[in-house]
Amino acid sequence: MRGNDIQQDSMFSYLSPEVRVPKDHPLRPIKKMVNQALRELWHDFEAMYAKEGRPSIAPEKQLRALLLQVLYTIRSERLLMEQLDYNLLFRWFVGLSMDDPVWDHSTFSKNRERLIASEVASAFFARIKAQAEAAGLLSDEHFTVDGTLIEAWASLKSFRPKDQPPPTGGRNPEVDFRGERRTNASHASTTDPDARLFTKGPGQTAKLCYMGHVLMENRHGLVVSPALTLASGTAEPEAAMTMLDGLAHLEGITLGADKFYDQRKFVRFLQERGAEPHVARKRRLSPLPEAITRQPGYAVSQRLRKLVEQIFGWTKTVGILRKTRHRGRGRVAWVWTFTMAAYNLVRMRNLQLAASH
Repeated sequence: MRGNDIQQDSMFSYLSPEVRVPKDHPLRPIKKMVNQALRELWHDFEAMYAKEGRPSIAPEKQLRALLLQVLYTIRSERLLMEQLDYNLLFRWFVGLSMDDPVWDHSTFSKNRERLIASEVASAFFARIKAQAEAAGLLSDEHFTVDGTLIEAWASLKSFRPKDQPPPTGGRNPEVDFRGERRTNASHASTTDPDARLFTKGPGQTAKLCYMGHVLMENRHGLVVSPALTLASGTAEPEAAMTMLDGLAHLEGITLGADKFYDQRKFVRFLQERGAEPHVARKRRLSPLPEAITRQPGYAVSQRLRKLVEQIFGWTKTVGILRKTRHRGRGRVAWVWTFTMAAYNLVRMRNLQLAASH
C-alpha cells in the first residue's frame, strides 16, 4: 500500500539531537575529546570575560562551531551559521537544542575576535596533545620537521612601494608593475603588511604568503608543535630550532627533515644538544657526516618524514588553509594552531577506531 505524502509540520518533537545522532558516528569520539579539553580550559575562559554585562556567545560553543568549520571545510561564518540553523548534527556537536536560535554571522565573527586575541588556540592544542600523550600515542624519541607556504589574503596589486601612496581608482585600480624590481625590503602589501613575497623553489610563482611549520612525532604522525612565521629563506630552520627547544629533552632523539635543513648551523644545533640529525643529505658541501646516513635508523627517518606531507595536504584541502581567510600574522597563527589541533583530533579518532577493531 502506497503511503500518503503528508507535509504538515509537527508542533512538538520528543526526541533530542543526542538521540538522532548514531552511536557510531565519527564525530562522537571527537566531541568527547573536545569536551574534556574545554572543561580543562574553564578557568582560562573565566579570565577572558567581564563579570558583568550582556552574556556573549559561550566560548565552548564557539570553539566547537569553529572546529566544525575546519572539519567540514566551511569557507565562511555566514555558511556556518546557515548550517547550524538546519543541520541537526551540527547543533548536537555545538551544544544547541532544537529550539535554540542561531547567532548572526556578524555577531559570531565579533565574538571570535576575542578568542583570537587570546592564547586559547595554543591552550586547546596543548590539551589535545596531553590526551594523545596520556593514551600513549606520542613518541618522545623520533621526530620530523617541515614547513609549507600559506598564501596570504592579499593580491599582488597590493604589494606597493613603501614610500609611495596607494593608487587611486577604487577597489580594483590599474597597476602596471612590469619591469619593476619588487622586494620585501622596498615593498609591502597595503592589504596585509605582514605578508611576504616569497617563492619556495626556482621556476615557481612568487606569492604573498606566510610560512607554517610543524614538528611531528614519527610513531603515529601527530603534530607535537605548530608554528607560523613570516616567509623567508631562513624561516624553516629557525622555526625548527624554536619548536625543538620546547621539547622536554633533545638528548638521544632523531630528527628527520628534507635537504633544506642540511645546513651547518642547524646540524650543529642538533649535535650540540645530543640529537641525531637525520636530514636528507645534499650532494655537495653537506655538513652531515656520512656515517649517520649509513645507520639503519636514518633510512627509517627518511621514509617516515614524508608523513608530514599528509598533515599539510589535509590542512590545505579539508582545513581550507591553502589560502588563509585572515589578515595579520597573529590571526593566521591562531588559525594555524587551531587547525593543527583539529588534525590531531581526527588522527587520534582514527587511531582509536583502528585499535578497537
